[in-house]
Amino acid sequence: MGSHALVLFNSMSKQKEVFKPLVEGQVSMYVCGVTPYDYSHIGHARAYVAFDVLYRYLKHLGYDVKYVRNFTDIDDKIIKRANESGEDPLSLSGRFSEAFLHDTAELNCVPPTHQPRVSDHIEQIKDLITKVDFLYYKVDIYWQIMENGCAYTIEGDVYFAIDNFPDYCQLSGRKLDDNRAGGGGRVTVDLRKKNPADFALWKAAKPGEPSWDSPWGPGRPGWHIECSAMSSQYLGTTFDIHGGGKDLIFPHHENELAQSKAACPEFKISHWMHNGFVNKDNQKMSKSDNNFFTIRDIIAKYHPLALRFFLMRTHYRADVNYSDIALENASDRVFYIYQVIVAHFYIHNVLGLSRFREEELKGQTPAKVKESIDKFHSSFIESMSDDLHTTAVLDDLMEPLKAINSNLKQLKGKKPPKPVILSLLALEKEVRDVLDILGLLGASCSEILQQLKDKALVRAELTEEQVQQLIEERNLARKNKEYAISDKIRKELSGKGIALMDEANGIMWRPCEPENDATELASNCSIES
Repeated sequence: MGSHALVLFNSMSKQKEVFKPLVEGQVSMYVCGVTPYDYSHIGHARAYVAFDVLYRYLKHLGYDVKYVRNFTDIDDKIIKRANESGEDPLSLSGRFSEAFLHDTAELNCVPPTHQPRVSDHIEQIKDLITKVDFLYYKVDIYWQIMENGCAYTIEGDVYFAIDNFPDYCQLSGRKLDDNRAGGGGRVTVDLRKKNPADFALWKAAKPGEPSWDSPWGPGRPGWHIECSAMSSQYLGTTFDIHGGGKDLIFPHHENELAQSKAACPEFKISHWMHNGFVNKDNQKMSKSDNNFFTIRDIIAKYHPLALRFFLMRTHYRADVNYSDIALENASDRVFYIYQVIVAHFYIHNVLGLSRFREEELKGQTPAKVKESIDKFHSSFIESMSDDLHTTAVLDDLMEPLKAINSNLKQLKGKKPPKPVILSLLALEKEVRDVLDILGLLGASCSEILQQLKDKALVRAELTEEQVQQLIEERNLARKNKEYAISDKIRKELSGKGIALMDEANGIMWRPCEPENDATELASNCSIES
């Protein structure tokens, strides 16, 4: 890691801390996954892009990372949606789980090491509840549990008794009086409970719902116990990082922590990490409020890498303000990145610079360029190691790209001198390495460049043929000195996000930010140290 130790904000301590894994060279990480009852929205994309960046960066630092992300495929919302559609609940959640995997792949997220589903871990969940339910028999071992235990049963339901767990709310910092009965909208108020804020570990079966046999009768797991069981199954009772959206701090992660520690006092998570929301009209984007865009809604019009760039432009702990303007800006940046890389690749091939030649020239980069690259790389590590400050990295990335672009423009079709070749090779390698760590590097740069143009045509509601026809009409107008018509065509295309470029071999077009929308860009959120 060099001189920059990795520092991450810990939601438990409410401050940045130097990250030190429990086992040297290894990192264990659990991130709460989706409840798949519909297509995933860009709030979900925010979380999983953020933790994908962390996953990639940890691996770049040389860690062997075990990353677990679950599917909550048994839940009240899934059952409700399945009943409405007449579909089997597990079939419905399975279908949307596969859709989620497709969407995250589109966003270039690396698959986690394990992706467990609740329905496959019912036995582990029952075992964990049993440990909690019968703790009052083991007061001498489980010293934190009061004599009457931390769980109780009522007619086949099992509840966690928060009054008997002294450390409840240590993560959220809430006061018990602030707690909302029902646990965040997933559980209705049950007047049989000892405390309205007690939460369900196991729910007795109801007619028409999926259920499993248990020591308390047929039923299904409560929401919170599922993650406790799956995290301990794959990572053990102590692990490095637990992540999710900040809306999960309470009640989900608070309850998770309480029940895990009740079952095993040695249970410990070193770092709790939470990402901010995606807001629309200053309100959190969510399915329950029906004010969301699905990932599929957005990538129908914008390239998935543009959406990924947009999400990374804001620090992961801050809220992202959704706007078409910001997405246009992100798309324009990504197009520029790939335009430079593809131009360099073209020159690379024209000059006949083989991969063997590139390796042969390694280490001979001109001192001035090497110094610039070293400075950029050091800044990259410094920003990423400071709680994943991707906003600064994406800004800094423009410098080496501009340097490549500048060198390419100087070639003018002639074979460049050796120092220029070496500079181009070294700059391109550094840019590619950083893009890869950020998850912004696709398999085929030329294909992505074309895809970005195709998405621009979709947004402009034009075809390639229609754009070419307008270019011909503009050429004819200029030839006839009808400059008002020529300017009108250019302006109308620009307003739709199509910029015309005068090149040596004719007029070309590229995507751009629509001229009439580009007067005001969404500000980038930052986090105070």
